[in-house]
Amino acid sequence: MNSILLEQNISLANFTTWRIGGPAEWIAQPKNIEEIQYLINWIIKKKISCNIIGAGSNLLINDRGLKGLTLCMRNLKGIKIDKSSGIIDVLGGEMLPTLARKAAANGLHGLEWAVGIPGTIGGAIVMNAGAQEHCISSYLESITTLSLTGEYKILQRQDLNFGYRYSLLQNEKLIVLSARLKLTLGHAEKIRQITNENLNHRLKTQPYTAQTCGSVFRNPEPLKAAKLIEELGLKGFRFGGAEISKIHSNFIINANKASSCDVRELIKFIQKKVLDTYGILLETEVKQCGF
Repeated sequence: MNSILLEQNISLANFTTWRIGGPAEWIAQPKNIEEIQYLINWIIKKKISCNIIGAGSNLLINDRGLKGLTLCMRNLKGIKIDKSSGIIDVLGGEMLPTLARKAAANGLHGLEWAVGIPGTIGGAIVMNAGAQEHCISSYLESITTLSLTGEYKILQRQDLNFGYRYSLLQNEKLIVLSARLKLTLGHAEKIRQITNENLNHRLKTQPYTAQTCGSVFRNPEPLKAAKLIEELGLKGFRFGGAEISKIHSNFIINANKASSCDVRELIKFIQKKVLDTYGILLETEVKQCGF
């Protein structure tokens, strides 16, 4: 197990899509379940804390950094597809767009909406990620998890208490090692076409190439957060290096070396404006770490 790389004081800005975040006291990027098991034993022995991150696409990390071990799951990859049953077994660090494309290539219908969501499958399950009235929980059968005390557990979909952008995993520190999904067999060409159309729509309507974390706020259903922010004329408003996107107002861009404080202040400013005008408190979708 000596091949596992444990690094110290590495900037976490490189591990988030916002490109914001201070140093990790320790960081590791395990490639398989044995390495994760080794790292869990290591933190238990050392008596240090552990933060679990995926692709960092829904994450704001404090500029002061994170204590303990940051366990980055993005190298834990693997997809197995059984076309006849529609069952997909996928490791927790696999990227959602990769999974959506593989499903489409195999003529499996259900994940066409997921092609533009730049997160890991583990992160998507924790957040119950979704788009276009779909969410990951609708296609999930079960997950295998590992706790920070070293216990393995298989959890069924109904165990996870899914809601809008919510799962029980948000309250418990469990590592999503793998997931089993069930899709339906369809017409491969048609599925591929819809998948591509969905991606193109995202590219046109969202600041896809900018440094963002995706949607910052949950929609106060049936209303849309972006519409409320846009109606207040806040597109393009800046605080420090952080800016409300001119393309989609539920996105905050790291426009110019934004600090974690810039982003947090801009979030608070938006929340206050929306609350004062509409009497609605916007809740954040983005996970804040180390504050």
